[in-house]
Amino acid sequence: MGEPPCYAHLLDDAGQIADPPAITIHRVYDPDLPSTGRRILVDRLWPRGVKKEDLRLDAWMRELGPSDELRRWFGHDPSRWEEFRRRYRAELARPDQQARLREIAHLAAEGPVVLLYSARDTVHNQAAVLKEVLEEMLGRASGTAGGNASLPSI
Repeated sequence: MGEPPCYAHLLDDAGQIADPPAITIHRVYDPDLPSTGRRILVDRLWPRGVKKEDLRLDAWMRELGPSDELRRWFGHDPSRWEEFRRRYRAELARPDQQARLREIAHLAAEGPVVLLYSARDTVHNQAAVLKEVLEEMLGRASGTAGGNASLPSI
């Protein structure tokens, strides 16, 4: 796996990230897909009815999506959101997932990253959790997916 990336170049004199990397999430079915930034699909399954050329992806990191078991259990039921977040973060704490997260964090340190997803719910989805985790890894607060759940180790 090699050495983990160093983010020291992002720190200001006070040791804070002066200009935090932009990580955004966007639904693949929305007509106004961002044209700037690295576009990464984070769904385990390909979005129905979407042509690959229409997404203009830089990467499809299907392995970062929640496990089939977790995805089926959640079923995009908002009442299961907090437990989904907890379980998904536990999946993301695995070493193979940490390597994938570091890869995206490295891209985010270089420029904007857009995490693409297909869920109807724009708040309760895996991309929101991934954004939260990545922003924590990069040392910035997210405030988008709610709460201070445990951070996967890096």
